[in-house]
Amino acid sequence: MTDLSYISPLSAASMPGLKKRYKTERFFRMTGLAAIVASLGFLAFLMLSISIQGMGAFFKTEIRFEVEQAWIEDAAGDSYSLLRNIMGNSDPTVTGRTAKREYRRLVGADAEDKLRNEIIGQEIATDGPVVIWLPASDDVDVAVKDGLGTTASGVDTGQLSQRQVDWIMGLTAGNRIRTDFNMGFLLNGDSRDAERAGVGGALLGSLFTLIICFVLSFFVGVMAAVYLEEFAPKNKATLFLEVNINNLASVPSIIFGLLGLAIFLNGFGLPRSSSLVGGMVLALMTLPTIIIASRVSLRSIPPSIREAALGLGATRVQTVFHHVVPLALPGMLTGAILGMARALGETAPLLMIGMVAFIADPPSSFTDPATAMPVQIFLWSDSPERAFTEKTAGAIMVLIVFLILMNLAAVLLRKKFEKKW
Repeated sequence: MTDLSYISPLSAASMPGLKKRYKTERFFRMTGLAAIVASLGFLAFLMLSISIQGMGAFFKTEIRFEVEQAWIEDAAGDSYSLLRNIMGNSDPTVTGRTAKREYRRLVGADAEDKLRNEIIGQEIATDGPVVIWLPASDDVDVAVKDGLGTTASGVDTGQLSQRQVDWIMGLTAGNRIRTDFNMGFLLNGDSRDAERAGVGGALLGSLFTLIICFVLSFFVGVMAAVYLEEFAPKNKATLFLEVNINNLASVPSIIFGLLGLAIFLNGFGLPRSSSLVGGMVLALMTLPTIIIASRVSLRSIPPSIREAALGLGATRVQTVFHHVVPLALPGMLTGAILGMARALGETAPLLMIGMVAFIADPPSSFTDPATAMPVQIFLWSDSPERAFTEKTAGAIMVLIVFLILMNLAAVLLRKKFEKKW
């Protein structure tokens, strides 16, 4: 039998050192846990504050009116005249030009559009009054969402007069004010009137821009990575190229905007403020990131895959494109989509090529004038109207959802194309 008598227990002198190590380990563990909890707390606070401010952008306030047949006939197909008849005759207690002007400002700028779409030129099924809900103005909308109507105390009424506040209280008491889902916020383009403004144009502009960015940067980036990693000779020229690619990944984004302004706009004369130019500029910015991510993905493939293919008689090109690239594709796609997510949040390069312009109509092609979500948020945050505050927060919520969907797509693509060896 083995003699274990020489093994002595821990001496008393070593115990304090062991306790100190355990104490240090617990300290670092608790520090890491506290850091994670603090990060999640800050994130939750940020998301909660944005949601509270921006939730109102997805809803709109409407006021109910009963339109008499005589008012429709008197308007003779003119929506402005019909709106004037409605606002001038709906409440007999509103008398005087000043009072009628204030009463008219209870409805928004797109009230005429709704009258034109739902009454003017339409067949009316009833001989009695026609009930229609007209959108409220932005001041009324914000005040009602803040609680005006239920109570008048403690509510910031903004530029509303006391008479308008009293009318809103009366309309609420008569069940003539409601809050409905605002589909126009997701479909409309930008507008000077807050109640008309939406993120639809910016969403389409961002989508068109990202399509151009992905088509250019992904294929060029993957081919460049394949050449540098699999075929390029290891010499000083290749090393110089690799160092510059790594440096380009850390260049400020506004530099790429200046490059796009000089080359694509001033040099090639491409259309200003278009998704085409925006996508090309973002492709230049995203290209180094995709090249680096693709090279890392190619390096992760075991050399045995290449050796087995070459041993069975495959050429170098067949080995790379039939075996190595398909196995590295999940990592390439993940890097590309994460690069797209970064490009989606960029504002500075787009400002340099004119995508900061006011664009009222959503783009219908890649060469139409367009804007992007970050630029739209920047423009709205600088607007003085109170209603644009919730529009800004609402647009941030839409942008965050867009980013989450892109990252989810990256995970799903990685799982779909992932192969085990």
